[in-house]
Amino acid sequence: MAAQGFSIGEGQGHYVLGVAPVDIDAGAQTSDAFKLSNYSHATIIISLGVTGAASTVTVKENTDASGSGATAIAFSYYGEATAGGDTTGARTSATSSGFATATTDGIFYIIEINAEDLSDGYEWVTVHLSDPGSATFASVGVILSGARYAEVEAPTAIA
Repeated sequence: MAAQGFSIGEGQGHYVLGVAPVDIDAGAQTSDAFKLSNYSHATIIISLGVTGAASTVTVKENTDASGSGATAIAFSYYGEATAGGDTTGARTSATSSGFATATTDGIFYIIEINAEDLSDGYEWVTVHLSDPGSATFASVGVILSGARYAEVEAPTAIA
């Protein structure tokens, strides 16, 4: 029998809008810091609409919501670089230097982070998109799962 999944809206998970849709040519973007201490996993979804040039994506662990002790970390991601597609490529490992996005319109990337992979004392995570130097519209959404203390209304995961 297959599992039925989980309900983000009923406290089994939590959603964070890390970066609302914006033209990142207006300047590099850093997502809201989100706290993983109450969740075991974060799925980060980066959506790119009109893409004028590549942006570099990095992920940093932080000791607090303000970004103290920010340290770039290695991570794994899946990319869908076919316009309007819905199937990702194979799992790819990125170093702490991150990866460059494709320049195709209407694509997305999925980054998977486990809380246990963060360094001791680092509970907060931020996603960084470099300024590509050309009009590029992007957003970052985060789905937190594996709630340690599930409640009907999940508490905030941002400061």
